[in-house]
Amino acid sequence: MLPGFSLLGLFEKRIEGDDCLLELARLRFEQAGMGAEFYAGAPEELDRLLKFNPSVDVLPLIHLGRGLNLLEDRSRDLIAGFASRFAGRVRGLVLHDQKEMATRSLDYIHSAQELERRLEEVRDGPYVFIEYAVGLEPAEFAEFFRRIQALERIGACIDTGHVGIRQTRNFYARYHPGEDLSSLGGNDSRLLELTEDVEKAVRSALPAVLRLVADVGALGKPFHLHLHDGHPLSRTRPYGVSDHQSFLTEIPIDFEYKGRRSVPPMFGPSGLTTIATAIVQVPSPSTVTASLEIHPTDGRLPLEDARGLFPHWQDKTNAERMNYWLSVLSLNCQWIRKNLATNSTG
Repeated sequence: MLPGFSLLGLFEKRIEGDDCLLELARLRFEQAGMGAEFYAGAPEELDRLLKFNPSVDVLPLIHLGRGLNLLEDRSRDLIAGFASRFAGRVRGLVLHDQKEMATRSLDYIHSAQELERRLEEVRDGPYVFIEYAVGLEPAEFAEFFRRIQALERIGACIDTGHVGIRQTRNFYARYHPGEDLSSLGGNDSRLLELTEDVEKAVRSALPAVLRLVADVGALGKPFHLHLHDGHPLSRTRPYGVSDHQSFLTEIPIDFEYKGRRSVPPMFGPSGLTTIATAIVQVPSPSTVTASLEIHPTDGRLPLEDARGLFPHWQDKTNAERMNYWLSVLSLNCQWIRKNLATNSTG
């Protein structure tokens, strides 16, 4: 538990191996004091994953399948089914937004009201958090939740990386009409001369995230965040995205810029502290949760105290890769705790 809000981390295998990797994740999450955000497309899958839930003082969150659409009866049935089956065992269910939140706002509001009615029937049921994912105008996203402010069980999920990447692309396009920042490649002969404009665009990401946190936070509703960093020039894209990266490392580039071969990410360590501080300052921070949604990166870390979890593994390469990823999550968690504690004491 942090001053005002609870911190979780992405809890998935994502590296090849058996469930010993999930046991390792549980150990490292417990040591870090982080709750878990699981990905589950079906109730049976979640039942299995919850066996590995870390013993910490925060209920897990569940990221549901990306194909769900609040406008569809089938999707609302599935969400309500999860809520009923896992009442009292999970804090919230996360699903992606759709463009119809803005283009068919009345229909979307009616669907949210119908889901709210069903959620209210579930004692100790979870919240439902709709994640910023398809690139709406942040103001439109916040306005939707203002219009459903009376719905107590449905709130927003602000994804720092998604908001930030959208902002950088839009900022860059204002100065380079018709060009997509995310399409710039390492072989682009103009990249060196364009880097200053790219960096100006990147620096606009943090204010955009802070505005959305303030706008959603002002509603006094429970909400959730996905915390991760990135950069539109990032070449480290194991899942084809330029975000979902640590806040604590710079972004390598293929050329020298201002005497270095790396650039700061959109937010960096100081930006992470600023975002966390903004969360604490919303009117009802105790109703807020945040998950470090950082994907695996290349690296290995000896298992040390966790070697006993892998007695039948002859080759522990993937276990050490998983251990490294978990260490990255833990370091970002420690950064938040340390710097919020420092800020709160002056």
